[in-house]
Amino acid sequence: MDQSNETVLRERLQTGFLGIIAFSLLLFLLVQARFILIALAIAIILFSLTSDAIHAISTRLKVPNWLATTLALIGIALGLMWISTTILAQVNEIVFLAITYAERAQAALPALTERLGPEAQERIITALTNFNITGWIRSLAGQASGILSGSVLVILFVGFMFAEQVWFPVKIERLTEDPDRAARVRRIITSIMHRVNRYLVVKTAVSAVTSALVWGIFQLAGLELAAAVAILTFIFNFIPSVGSIVATVIATILVFVLSGDTTLTLVIGLSLTAVQFIIGNVLDPMLLGQTLRLSSFGIILSLAFWGAVWGVPGMFLAVPIMVALMIVCAHIPWLRPVAILLSREGLPDDGSGDPDETRIAA
Repeated sequence: MDQSNETVLRERLQTGFLGIIAFSLLLFLLVQARFILIALAIAIILFSLTSDAIHAISTRLKVPNWLATTLALIGIALGLMWISTTILAQVNEIVFLAITYAERAQAALPALTERLGPEAQERIITALTNFNITGWIRSLAGQASGILSGSVLVILFVGFMFAEQVWFPVKIERLTEDPDRAARVRRIITSIMHRVNRYLVVKTAVSAVTSALVWGIFQLAGLELAAAVAILTFIFNFIPSVGSIVATVIATILVFVLSGDTTLTLVIGLSLTAVQFIIGNVLDPMLLGQTLRLSSFGIILSLAFWGAVWGVPGMFLAVPIMVALMIVCAHIPWLRPVAILLSREGLPDDGSGDPDETRIAA
């Protein structure tokens, strides 16, 4: 009896150690190959979004599928290149103006911190003086230059996915060796695509409205960098929970750097906070509804994990990855507890409420 217990314990320990080794190896690969994996994840999302659009155009407008696919690929290529060059131009403008206004901000800093007392004021000024903000800004600009090469890689990935999409159902059926199981896998993939697509479309609309209001506030105040701040707000609003806070803080700091006026900074900061609060707590939930059903704590954990592994791009992809993980785990019995933990009310979404559609990017 004791020998049997020792054998079971040994097997469990071996399984645990193997699991730890496998997770460590997976984490290592995620970090080392993050440039390619991030580009691949973005390509999959764009392929999913475009596939639904191509299917709708081909069905309703009677356009040949090959023509709609070609036009979609050209649109993706042009759109990604335009977005990349626009982001690079705005980042360069922010870097140039931030370095130009660095001395003005340092001179205006005592007026902002004088109410905190002499001791706290001295500590804040010393800390900010020791912080090499110019070097950090230049480093950020260097990282932004990788967007262009990443966009080219994403375009290549999407192009090859379009070329291979005809064979996806056949490959799935041959992998599973069971038509019923293959149909179930296709339904799971379709559910993930629908959830992620709806989330991204709604987030894009909400972020566009938010960035337009932020741009209007900067224009009314007569401040520079209105377009850059609007683009920054649009991008960061895709990061749930913390993205809007970071965008508001950065925009408020830029107001102070550009104007040096404490009152104007406070007024615009409160206006930006009000815009983010109203849209984030009224418009966003109203449009998304029950689309995600994700745990708020799970979203924070996902943001922390993927942010640590892939940086800022990982934070953008955290919610789509979490949606896919929850739906997949909901269909696997021994992983269903994970899906329950990831869901908002302990009721994981397995896509069963979706229309019975087995098409994969047709």
